[in-house]
Amino acid sequence: MKIHREGFATISLVFLVLALINGAVFYWLGAVPAVTYVILVFSILFFLFIVSFFRVPARQYTTGDNLVISPCDGKVVVIEEVFEPEYFQDKRLQVSIFMSPANVHVNRNPISGTVKLSQYHAGKYLVAWHPKSSTENERHSVVIGNQKTDILVRQIAGALARRIVNYLKPGMQVGQNEEMGFIKFGSRVDLYLPLGTEVTVQLEQVVKGGQTVIAKI
Repeated sequence: MKIHREGFATISLVFLVLALINGAVFYWLGAVPAVTYVILVFSILFFLFIVSFFRVPARQYTTGDNLVISPCDGKVVVIEEVFEPEYFQDKRLQVSIFMSPANVHVNRNPISGTVKLSQYHAGKYLVAWHPKSSTENERHSVVIGNQKTDILVRQIAGALARRIVNYLKPGMQVGQNEEMGFIKFGSRVDLYLPLGTEVTVQLEQVVKGGQTVIAKI
């Protein structure tokens, strides 16, 4: 396991703030060891949580030209036919994955191909499972296409997630399971697939980024 580069600044800042807090507590309340001990334990646990949020575990990735691989860790919360207005402007099969703060938050390319769209949208911070979060929240949409299909992947900020990072630019050639981006603290990722695509996951199923097969093309 390694720590993602997006976490270095946050982890350093949290460590500094916790060190200052504990130093001040020890200076002013050193005569009350129970209080200093409780705050120290809480600080250590909180710091470990922040570090774990930016973890990138070693994995054996699933690959296949006819496979759509999960772009993130989380739980499948939506599988439905919807109208996709941003790029395709027609009906698509939407598969949405909710990412809790405890999940690994690296986002990966579900297929290999050419980046045809990479567009950021400012927006609200509704809870990630809200039906309107796909169209009203802060989000970043990416379309990756190849000879078999075009797929839209939308990173969506949630009530806690206030920063979406995306590394893709239009025209880039990308590989399946390569890093697409990162979302900090609880969020959601939507996939928009062609109608008739064979979805291989079910509602409430827990999936892993780079490993779980979401659909077959």
